Amino acid sequence: MSDYSAIDAVVNIWTPEALSHRPGWTDQFFMDKVKGQHSSAGISLEDMLAEMDRAGIGHGFLVAAKSGRVGLPGCYHMPPEVVADAVARYPQRFSGLIGIDPFQGMEGVRSLEYAVKELGFVGAHLYPHWFDLEPNHARYYPFYAKCIELGVPVQMQVGQSLIYSKEHRCRSVGRPLYLDDIACDLPELKLIGTHVGIPWHEEMIAMSWKHENVYISTDAHSPKYWPPSVVKYINSYGQNKVIFGTDFPVLRFERTVGEIDALGLKPEVRRKFMRENVLRIYGLDENLGVAA
Repeated sequence: MSDYSAIDAVVNIWTPEALSHRPGWTDQFFMDKVKGQHSSAGISLEDMLAEMDRAGIGHGFLVAAKSGRVGLPGCYHMPPEVVADAVARYPQRFSGLIGIDPFQGMEGVRSLEYAVKELGFVGAHLYPHWFDLEPNHARYYPFYAKCIELGVPVQMQVGQSLIYSKEHRCRSVGRPLYLDDIACDLPELKLIGTHVGIPWHEEMIAMSWKHENVYISTDAHSPKYWPPSVVKYINSYGQNKVIFGTDFPVLRFERTVGEIDALGLKPEVRRKFMRENVLRIYGLDENLGVAA
């Protein structure tokens, strides 16, 4: 890897151990909706790193996702220890993001603090549609306040949700416009809207441009299908406001990077988008993910 290696800000850990914690609908969802080339048997960290190397990706943020309330059908909470173990094995290649379940209350807030202070996680992650609560709901605010106190950003899915199984249909509660309330109430909180914001990408661009503390992640949607306004924003006046992600294995590393290269981004813009912006937003060392 060169001294300019990309950082993927949204990666799902896909080891056999991690998959044992995911729900039974995982395989069918990937075949029906995402068309992802995932392995139902899992992929080792070493094989994942080999894929990242081929794509020029030096570092990835692994998500300890919390999807739905514990005890409800279709929900799963990825144990943070699974991610923490991966980070401990490859600290130069992986960092951890801790999931948020707003129904865990102060227990969840303390878990967030533990993950950052004791496990070394670099941020928080949220799927609002899994909880059927818009991201500006009061239940999230204790978590947001703790993120400010800890000095870490929070990623949250914006845009439409999908139908994950016949038994689990999520309403699309992640309109980017809801970030307006949060950013006005908590201007110190670094907010990252993931999944591009599609189909409300114009709202996501507007929120990112309006608020100093709001950013966009481009994971989960193939670059060749990004709306022209998103590409223009990245390549011009929004070049400091957007970060690269795949949501692996929703998108595969090498193919995604190839599609980004086909967009013809300015060289300085590509460096910001693929690496420099995420280092700045997360306050991380510039040598992160760079080969010694």
